Amino acid sequence: MATEKITFTGHNGDALHARLDRPDGPIRAVALFAHCFTCSKDIPAARRIAGRLAAQGIAVLRFDFTGLGHSEGEFANTNFTSNVEDLRLAARHLTETVGVPQLLIGHSLGGAAVIKAAPDISGVRAVVTIGAPSDPSHVSKNFAAQIDAIQAAGEAEVDLAGRPFTIKRQFLEDITEAKLDDALKNLDAALLVLHSPQDTTVGVSNAADLFQGAMHPKSFITLDNADHLITRPADAEYVADVIGAWGTRYLDLADEPATPGAPEGVTRVSEASAKGFRQDINVSGKHMLTADEPPKMGGTDLGPTPYQLVAAGLGACTSMTIRMVARRKDLPLEHVFCDVTHDKKHRTDCESCGEKGARVDVFHRRIHLAGDLSPDERQTLLEIADKCPVHRTLESEILIETVLADD
Repeated sequence: MATEKITFTGHNGDALHARLDRPDGPIRAVALFAHCFTCSKDIPAARRIAGRLAAQGIAVLRFDFTGLGHSEGEFANTNFTSNVEDLRLAARHLTETVGVPQLLIGHSLGGAAVIKAAPDISGVRAVVTIGAPSDPSHVSKNFAAQIDAIQAAGEAEVDLAGRPFTIKRQFLEDITEAKLDDALKNLDAALLVLHSPQDTTVGVSNAADLFQGAMHPKSFITLDNADHLITRPADAEYVADVIGAWGTRYLDLADEPATPGAPEGVTRVSEASAKGFRQDINVSGKHMLTADEPPKMGGTDLGPTPYQLVAAGLGACTSMTIRMVARRKDLPLEHVFCDVTHDKKHRTDCESCGEKGARVDVFHRRIHLAGDLSPDERQTLLEIADKCPVHRTLESEILIETVLADD
């Protein structure tokens, strides 16, 4: 994935700063991401979701609203309406430079903003909200104790997530008048509502209101055990995977090409991020897998480890070989599965492992055979397991040739 820095002009003429997360290959669709109230484009949830979608071929633009993050302007002079206008301008910039944003994603108040903006953005086919309020005025609960002071003095400094922000009376008036009812009814796009029942910032009842207010097609998926800011990496990855899978039904996706440089017979393994260890595996441009490490090893546990993948190859080959022989001999084998584990032993602990002293990799294989098989038939199938090609490869002398690519 490549991340490109972008600047475009916001509603008040200020320069708004953005990042475009591009797929490594061709762009299959374009999305626009709106961050949560007083957040920025660079919060972990936004980065992880955008990065994961980019790995699925969807380019994602995430930008800082006026006066936030790296964008110019004064936050105190903005409101919900200005955020919606910034979204429209971001969509126009995307259309002119990358492609029409078919997918709008909004987190918290950004979710309310994408709903409000969607009817005015040509080409939108799907809208996703994450922990979004059904009424923009819900955000005033974050500074409820200062509302009287804001009304009386015209503005007041409030503390939001440990940072000072100036909130003006015009902001209160704007969110009070802003409603989503008409926008939901006229969305003219599929809606996916993602919300955690444990969200203590924006209650899950807001998700119900959004869902009920929208016309079909619409979907709701619970983000059980996630917090409002989607701070856990696994939750952000899940959100992105759900959006990607759901979006295939509604987005006009360009055909997914075979991975360049990975023709039939080639397995390409590419790190998903410079942080952690998760790897995206593309086999012959057709099949996608994921490899990772557990948290104790510095990974995110979003896929099997490399050794588990090796064990999976041995187990799969074993079951396939047994099935092939049972089919050829017309044996009454109803089902076969194979449990494979891996560890290391000292050669002194393994009489059949050759040279003493060093450690040796040992794969333990337990084969389960179901069916009305005789003892002799079971023994035949057990013996055939040792003849599976992967078994033979792992027990043979292996040569690995490594060269640097000419990139």
